[in-house]
Amino acid sequence: MNEIPSIETIKNRYSCRSYTGRPLSSGHREELEAFIGRSGPGPFGSRPVYKIIASEAGDSETLKGLGTYGFIRNPGGFIVCSVNKSPMYLEDFGFCTERIILKATEMGLGTCWLGGSFRKSAFAAKAGTEKNALIPSVIATGYIAGRTTFTEKIIRAGVKSDKRKRADSLFFSHEMGRLGAEFYSSPCGTALEMVRIAPSASNKQPWRVVRDETEKSFHFFMERTPGYNNNPFLKSDLQRIDMGIAMYHFEAAMQNAGLKGSWDRERPAIPAKPDLWKYTASWTGE
Repeated sequence: MNEIPSIETIKNRYSCRSYTGRPLSSGHREELEAFIGRSGPGPFGSRPVYKIIASEAGDSETLKGLGTYGFIRNPGGFIVCSVNKSPMYLEDFGFCTERIILKATEMGLGTCWLGGSFRKSAFAAKAGTEKNALIPSVIATGYIAGRTTFTEKIIRAGVKSDKRKRADSLFFSHEMGRLGAEFYSSPCGTALEMVRIAPSASNKQPWRVVRDETEKSFHFFMERTPGYNNNPFLKSDLQRIDMGIAMYHFEAAMQNAGLKGSWDRERPAIPAKPDLWKYTASWTGE
């Protein structure tokens, strides 16, 4: 399979909370572990560590005690994601973890980000995580159940996971104007659409992107949701992770179009930029 997820894979992936309970096949587990082994660091150098915890046929103990507060039903396993702290570790974490999630999607597996609804101590013990490593999130995975449960429908409605902000409220020209309709029919426009449909914590979509006046660079900013990080159940800055997810969607879509580029943190001068925006990174084409 392709190392870069297709546009269709990005479009088709969704947060799956209901699984069949069937253990991951040895083939699927080995393929996913091999992909993780081949994956490099994030754009800022952090290299998260991943451990797959999965039951096997006749095994009722492996997943016992890994509480997810009723949000996830009958998963085949979990991917425990840990990382060491550095200046841009959460953005790298989101970037690298979404890369693995889209690989799982391509393989036909369901996935769901768990950013504040799991017991870190239990997962750390099962995965043998390094003492000083952080576990910002865990990924539930497995074979998708045929029917969506009532609980899942309620959760999806609560976070408005089927609704997204309009493109013109997320993406802007260098002068902070709207990008034209002809732009959205271009490969760069498709890449921004993949950003728009990216998953984010509580579907808050904190990313804002400005197209540089040279038309070669795209500057990513975060607009924090007021009060969101005050939630006592959240132990990680999930909106920084969201920015890394969006960055990976953008890069993957550009690579699908044969457009190469790189990430940097040379803060751009954007006239009339809203004061609430915090700069994250810029992608510049070759």
